[in-house]
Amino acid sequence: MEWRLGDLTLDLARPAGAGIVNVTVDSMFEGARSGTPEQAIADGIGLVEAGFDMLDVGAVAARSGPPVGVEDECAALIPAIAGMTALEIGVDGGDAGEAGGRVPVSADTFQVEVARRALDAGACCVNDISGGCDEMFELVAARGCGYVLMHIEGPPRVDRPWRDYGDVVAHLVGWFEERVGRMRELGVAAEQIAIDPGLDFDLSPEQDLEIMRRLEELKALGLPLYVSLSRKDFIGAVLAGSWEERLPPREREWGTVAATTLAVRSGADILRIHDRSSLQAMRLAGAVTR
Repeated sequence: MEWRLGDLTLDLARPAGAGIVNVTVDSMFEGARSGTPEQAIADGIGLVEAGFDMLDVGAVAARSGPPVGVEDECAALIPAIAGMTALEIGVDGGDAGEAGGRVPVSADTFQVEVARRALDAGACCVNDISGGCDEMFELVAARGCGYVLMHIEGPPRVDRPWRDYGDVVAHLVGWFEERVGRMRELGVAAEQIAIDPGLDFDLSPEQDLEIMRRLEELKALGLPLYVSLSRKDFIGAVLAGSWEERLPPREREWGTVAATTLAVRSGADILRIHDRSSLQAMRLAGAVTR
């Protein structure tokens, strides 16, 4: 399987690691807060040298909070992306792209205008935690870039109570089928689309675990399976034994290693992760299973 990212192609014969770069001071894991575009570029270089196959760069924390304006988001995001798109694949790693070994850079944004400017700056993919909209899909179709379609049940950065979906995996399958169908109607090619179950977004820890157990059913949709699980709240809850006493993100590294290994075994193609430990787990699990 391959994932088309504009003029780059990500080979998914083995799972790929998307290294997380947050140009923020308030992201949930303090170990991944770059703060400034200059620090973000330096941190991105470190991830590439460690062997990550692509970089996912965001400037707005996914946690709940007030809206962030386009200009404010772009002021942090666009210089960081522009500085990273000239990077070459690191010496230790990746199978990431072609086109001279350029590192694929995705823009983690749900604002269409921010996505447009990020693509202009050299990003080759949009990682959209909003579940998408027609205007975003039309932009993706026009640019031919990659796109991560993440499951969510309402606007991002807004707290909502967990829902009872009945069979949560069946719900996700139907949701993705409907949204992907709409994307195809608007001209997005299947080769551009990856799907992300959105662990922790409108999902309880029990639902997250059920999705992890049944990732093969999402994989059966025939699209690259993008799993963002690094240091998630459900991992902290499992490790502590309760949601209320869940471990903080800084104490979730080895739970993330286990979750990464299990996700690869169940067919995950792209793992969005913070740590080199998880990257090693992904590499070994991929070598065993594929």
